[in-house]
Amino acid sequence: MTTPVPTRFSDEELALIDDLVAQGVGDNRSAVIRRGIHHLADLIRRARVGADIADSYREHPQTPEDDDLAMANAIAMTEAEPW
Repeated sequence: MTTPVPTRFSDEELALIDDLVAQGVGDNRSAVIRRGIHHLADLIRRARVGADIADSYREHPQTPEDDDLAMANAIAMTEAEPW
């Protein structure tokens, strides 16, 4: 079920939406707007996850021991390949 949400768009914004409809991004204006909302929500979620990861690295920076372990794992995985 959907609920109508009265919204006002400028002529420029409507032209952008109509162009996206013409490109096949959505079947109509509503579909394009709904897709845009999902895209924006995903973009914000990914930015937050990225910021959390960056914060974690700032709080707990990699050490030389971490680098050594990562290299050992990379070598072991490479050697395990059947090539």
